[in-house]
Amino acid sequence: MDSNLNSYSSASLAYLGDCALEICVREYLVRELGLSSSAKLNKAALDFVRAPKQAEAMKKLFPILTEEEEAFFRRGRNIGHTNVPKNATVSDYRTATGMEVLFGYLHVSGQKERINELFRAAYLDGADTRKETDD
Repeated sequence: MDSNLNSYSSASLAYLGDCALEICVREYLVRELGLSSSAKLNKAALDFVRAPKQAEAMKKLFPILTEEEEAFFRRGRNIGHTNVPKNATVSDYRTATGMEVLFGYLHVSGQKERINELFRAAYLDGADTRKETDD
């Protein structure tokens, strides 16, 4: 592990991880589903980035995480939250933050392939990935 990784705050890793996840979502929606209208893209992206969806996706990842990845997830999950969105439970929000910290850690440590692997396992394994066309 890069010794500089511990110098990043959990909040900064979550911030970066949110961005890393957003890029995965956007690439999937554009490249694999073929969406091009901004309205459809934004609506479809919500199915990936809301806390309850991230918490659900995270459950699929636990069996395949390394010990180090689990440690970064727990680090994020344990951040004290004072503002929880109304569409999420505290548990879902904490789990989603843990997922963002995990993806932030992977981004900072240059593990792009692992980011893609975990994204696919969390959201796409068994999903219908047929291209759609915009009306």
